[in-house]
Amino acid sequence: MAYLLQQLANAVPIAALYAALAFGYSIAFGVMKRADITYGALFAFAGQMLVLFTDVGYTRMYLILPAAFTFGAIVAVSYTLGTSFLVGRAIMLPLSRKSPNTVIVAALGVMIILMETARLASNTRGIWLPPLLNDAIVFWDNDGFRVTLTEIQLLNTALMLLVILAGAFVLRCTGWGRIWRAVTDDVLAAELCGTSANRVFLLAYVASALVATICGLLATSYYGTMDFGAGLMFGLKVLMIAAVGGYSDPLKSAGGAALLGLSETMWGAYGPFLWRDFVMFSVLVLLLVLSRRERVVP
Repeated sequence: MAYLLQQLANAVPIAALYAALAFGYSIAFGVMKRADITYGALFAFAGQMLVLFTDVGYTRMYLILPAAFTFGAIVAVSYTLGTSFLVGRAIMLPLSRKSPNTVIVAALGVMIILMETARLASNTRGIWLPPLLNDAIVFWDNDGFRVTLTEIQLLNTALMLLVILAGAFVLRCTGWGRIWRAVTDDVLAAELCGTSANRVFLLAYVASALVATICGLLATSYYGTMDFGAGLMFGLKVLMIAAVGGYSDPLKSAGGAALLGLSETMWGAYGPFLWRDFVMFSVLVLLLVLSRRERVVP
């Protein structure tokens, strides 16, 4: 019983991370209508820039660790959001309007550029952050078996849930959210009503990248590093986990992604670990096939 409770506790941060990533991805997908693995690349890129510039601040600028971490976070946010704006304006927006299927190929190229940029900037060396807020908080103690989470796990979970709630409030209760829903429903009708669909596209793309950036910083601060090849894995995983709850509603996407995080943790606890990713991706593909809707062409 105690082991099960610990695994459920372990699933909470993973579920929160997947939910926040799926929520942010759905915002961009709503205006793009095409699969975009650049989102996962931006998530990984933010973490890599955090590690790199925290190291620069600590070893070359001789800052104390909190100041170096703050410096790394500011630079990572600036680089990632600037990159997302450039990619959205110069690549994704023109392609999605003229040749939508080429978005997938362009996203792969952008992901490779971001991966290689981070690798070359780090001289192909792994950089690790020191443990942060690593003290354990005990939730339950049964004959010496403690159910615990660390402070940073709880903090990250709370911040990711706050991102989802704040994003849901903006989408449901503000004028920009109503305009976003109008553009996602019918671009031409929204433009006929005076809305700039291109502006909404860019704002949605950067807002989505902001969520990916926050998640990248939080995940990297917990795990301590971000692998150079993580962009492809997270790009594919986010692309598919968002589909569990459906792309039409970011909150539903977040809920489906949270369920996947729980399932993944439970499989890692009770099933063969080497088969975890294979089983999870197989389930996701099956769900995508079963939920696919064919458009009837008159």
